[in-house]
Amino acid sequence: MLFGVPMPKLPSGRRPLSPGSRAGLGAALVLLVVVAGVELADGVQANFVGLFAAVPFLAAVFAYWQPVMIVGGLATVVGLVFATADGSFGSVGMINVLGIMLATGIAAAVANIRQRQADRIAELQRLAAVAQQAVLRPLGPQIGSLAVAGHYISATAAADIGGDLYEALDTPYGIRIIIGDVRGKGLDAVRLASIVLGSYRHVAYERADLRAIVTDLDRAVARSVGDEDFVTAALVEERGGTLTIVNCGHPAPLLLRRGQVIALEPPAPAPPLGFMPVARPRVERLEPGDRLLLFTDGLGEARREGEFFPTADRAWRLLGHGTVADGLASLETALRDWVHDQLDDDIALVLLEYAGPGGGPAAPMPSWEVGAAGS
Repeated sequence: MLFGVPMPKLPSGRRPLSPGSRAGLGAALVLLVVVAGVELADGVQANFVGLFAAVPFLAAVFAYWQPVMIVGGLATVVGLVFATADGSFGSVGMINVLGIMLATGIAAAVANIRQRQADRIAELQRLAAVAQQAVLRPLGPQIGSLAVAGHYISATAAADIGGDLYEALDTPYGIRIIIGDVRGKGLDAVRLASIVLGSYRHVAYERADLRAIVTDLDRAVARSVGDEDFVTAALVEERGGTLTIVNCGHPAPLLLRRGQVIALEPPAPAPPLGFMPVARPRVERLEPGDRLLLFTDGLGEARREGEFFPTADRAWRLLGHGTVADGLASLETALRDWVHDQLDDDIALVLLEYAGPGGGPAAPMPSWEVGAAGS
């Protein structure tokens, strides 16, 4: 598996200080000055030297181990000055100075461990980004008569990809788009998403009927998962201004037209891939300027204090203007603000805009779709 690749050992030498490290060192130095001021105000006897041990620990929260050692050494020197200020260096003063030195060593070790963990998380994020690029290829910005944008929103800070999937292809049968959501999380979900996308990228060019694609994808899922695993999916085809949608247990796409938001529910419900779905297509005639939002259920389930994000109510205001990429950026901003950046599930988004007959080659309605609009 991709995430099983050995982590390269990152250099442990000097590196530029991050803003957080500089802030941590600044706070540690401020604490050093404050304790020194208290000690000076207290008089000749060193009653507060032991407090200098907190200085390296404060630096270790943010900084690398090398700056922690420097700050701890400075605290040790200042503590030694105060401990010997009265001309004597008793056992109490010695214990305090040794305590500062010990605290410096422990704080440096803690900073080293923390930084190694941060480096490992950063490497996992980098590998997750590589996995996302391998599984979810960039969409658009233009495919035939459609302006297309896709976006993946991860609910996990340490990973950029899960079981949500999308793809858009220009095939002999029209522009075909899939969006899907694998049940479950983690590497198994990523694996199944890659299987579905790999199969789709092949059969989308070979099958004239979207329902035949559904059958092929259902077999691929059934061969790869257990009895309780499945993939919800919606397949969309645009051909000559005709929009065909086959939905297998997935949230209905939203059609944005002249200020209205229309949920394109399927004529009849169908189970997800893996449960042998028999889906009936829904056919719509597109108008120039129409936009279509495809999304996974993470968007519909996003909520704060039990109140769900009002996707349909806000869709036109967020998605009806600017480019399709601008629309998705606006939607993500509004969504994260709604949930206070606390998402429970990953979200895949695809936004399409139909340019009209002049935006791409004209093609007749596929013969298998004739009559479907009235079914």
